[in-house]
Amino acid sequence: MARESWKSQIGVVLAVAGSAVGLGNFLRFPGNVAEYGGGAFMLAYFISLLILGLPLCWAEWTMGRYGGEHGFSSSPGVIGFITRSKAGAFLGVIGVVIPVVIYMYYVYIEAWCLGYAVNFALGKMDFADADASTAWWMTFIGYSENGAAVGFDVQHVGTFLILVFLLNFFLIYRGVAKGIEFFCKYAMPTLFVLALVILVRVLTLGVPDPAQPDQNVANGLGFMWNPNKVVLQEKLENEDGEMEWTRVRELVGPAMIQEAEADVENALGAMRIEKITLGEQLMKPQLWLAAAGQIFFSLSIGFGVIITYASYLKKNDDVVLSGLAATSANEFCEVTLGGLITIPAAVAFLGVAGLVGVGTGTFALGFQVLPLVFASMPFGQLFGFLFFFLLFLAAVTSSLSMLQPGIAFLEESLGIGRRRSVALLGFITAIGAVFVVYFSQDAKALDSLDFWAGNVLIYILATIQIIVFGWVLGVDNGLDKAHEGSSLQIPRFFRPLFKFVCPLFLVVIFCWWLLVDVLGLGPGDASAYVTDLVGENPNQAAIFSLGLIILVGAVFAFLVATGRPYQNLNQRKEREQ
Repeated sequence: MARESWKSQIGVVLAVAGSAVGLGNFLRFPGNVAEYGGGAFMLAYFISLLILGLPLCWAEWTMGRYGGEHGFSSSPGVIGFITRSKAGAFLGVIGVVIPVVIYMYYVYIEAWCLGYAVNFALGKMDFADADASTAWWMTFIGYSENGAAVGFDVQHVGTFLILVFLLNFFLIYRGVAKGIEFFCKYAMPTLFVLALVILVRVLTLGVPDPAQPDQNVANGLGFMWNPNKVVLQEKLENEDGEMEWTRVRELVGPAMIQEAEADVENALGAMRIEKITLGEQLMKPQLWLAAAGQIFFSLSIGFGVIITYASYLKKNDDVVLSGLAATSANEFCEVTLGGLITIPAAVAFLGVAGLVGVGTGTFALGFQVLPLVFASMPFGQLFGFLFFFLLFLAAVTSSLSMLQPGIAFLEESLGIGRRRSVALLGFITAIGAVFVVYFSQDAKALDSLDFWAGNVLIYILATIQIIVFGWVLGVDNGLDKAHEGSSLQIPRFFRPLFKFVCPLFLVVIFCWWLLVDVLGLGPGDASAYVTDLVGENPNQAAIFSLGLIILVGAVFAFLVATGRPYQNLNQRKEREQ
């Protein structure tokens, strides 16, 4: 069976950039910036990009191409080959489980984007307030009860889910070059143009309501990017009966600060204005966790995607420049486009207090706040359609990348062709997607799968990959392989990052997060994701979600245990040497 390959270098760069550019760029990133301190988050974000993002990106590109030269295209094959062991192949199974499981719920959110674009085009998204936009979203996705999302009119997600699911598998069936590369070569430039059009519109909004001068684009940018924060606090009684200062809202602009000063004066000591410096914000570990997590999502590292994509490169294709180009394209979309569109537009129409009142999370920001913003904007129906169609294109380029690792693994482990591997993966992911859609109440199945596959497993796989690159393949050997056919040299100061800093940073962050935030071994309580499983009132959807991940992992591990390519990995390596 002939191995697939990319038709052009620009094609693979756009495909990898498409994998990275998704909903996280335009929704998750602005929400994180707003929630974790604006300029302070950006500093932590760029440090994480340097320490984690670039080293992991180059490591995955290099290992993927190296494994591809010896006939492997999946994470189990590549990691097993480099480690000379079947144990390495079993660890690599995580790199197939992650993208396959994430696809099961990501295609559901992808359908939301298409549904919103269509409903904006039909003029059905005219909301009077946040309650109305929230209620429409909850009805559309079946948030109120299990099974409520299974509707097939334009105001329910069912029809859109079927359409996007079929589109993804039609493109993935066409293969790496004719499907993924072909779509991304047209979708990515279209995405850039649409984003620039919307960006120009947002930055020219000025002050939409003269009666509310504080609600303007400049304050929206200030809300996101200022390194120091000014907040209004109120003294309230906590659960233990003790009085403590509680944050009321952030103050952006002289008028808001002046108004808050009057409130403080009238509160007779019950309120105060507090300035939070950059240094104080950087001392919060949660900020660093959020920044590192955003880098993983931004660059699709730790997903098992880049290893598979890079395996289709030729021996002398430039992985250093390709990795840097794909990273740069993603950062442009995230920081320049995503950072300058979403929050400034929301603040210009709702104000800082109104935005925080609805929420800055990914779903709240994207599907509750922004529809309300577009409904208030001149030509809002048009710009709402363009924005959600932009999100749809970004989501498709990402979801295609989630399918290819599964396709490559099934072809590799079972020795079957693309038609049969596509049919088999379609069956597996269809079951998962139906599961997510049925257990739609409180989006519990989606949220649980995202936590365990999209957070926990990603940290684990990223740690495995950088250790394999730095300590098994070896930094010197790995960089020599990276530089084959490269027009750029990875700077020497990255060597200790590959070997020491990046693995240590990942282990410390992951262990701290697991012990404190997840298990509650500290001042806080155990995470709801844990109590949903073993608490006093366990949640059925959460238990089934974890069970689904384990079942998928067990099936893939069985294929590794029985697959011929993984039986004599150490002998293959020795023969090569």
